[in-house]
Amino acid sequence: MPLDYPFSLARRDIEALIPHRGDIFVCQSLTVNGPHSFAGVASWPRDNTLIQGHFPGLPVVPGVMLIESLAQLAGAGLLAGDPYVKTLTGDLIGVLASVRRCVFTHPVRPENNVEFDITCRQIGLLAVQVTGKVQSQRLDAAQLEILMVYTQRQQLASALGTI
Repeated sequence: MPLDYPFSLARRDIEALIPHRGDIFVCQSLTVNGPHSFAGVASWPRDNTLIQGHFPGLPVVPGVMLIESLAQLAGAGLLAGDPYVKTLTGDLIGVLASVRRCVFTHPVRPENNVEFDITCRQIGLLAVQVTGKVQSQRLDAAQLEILMVYTQRQQLASALGTI
C-alpha cells in the first residue's frame, strides 16, 4: 500500500513507534515529507531532570540530547514512512551506532521549540545515515550526522546482559 506524503505524527503517534519514555523522550511532532525526509519538533521543559544540572542558573539543552532527539525523530519517521523499513522482519529496534559529525553553533534553551530538518540515506541492509539541521528561535543551533542500525531486540538485550 503506497504512502501518501506528507503526513504528520503527534507526540502520542511517535511514542507508539519508538520505545523511549520519561525525560529522554521530548519529541513533540513529526512531519513525514517522504520516505527519507522528515521535519520534527522537540522541546525540553525547564523541570526536565536532564536540564536541571546543565548548567545550574543558566539552563542549556545538552548537545547529546539534540543528537538523541535526532535519532528518535529519524527512527519514528523511518518506521512510519519508509516502505523499505516496513519490509524488515523480526523484532528489530533502531539504535544509534555512531556520531559521525556534530557542530553546535548556538545554545538551545529549554522550553523553546527545536526544529529538526532530517534527511536519511540507506547505506546498508540495516544501516541508515541520518543528517539533521537543527534550529531554535530561528537560529541555526547544530548540524548533525549520525549512523543508525537496526538490530534484533534480543541481540541488544544480550549485549546489555539482560537475558
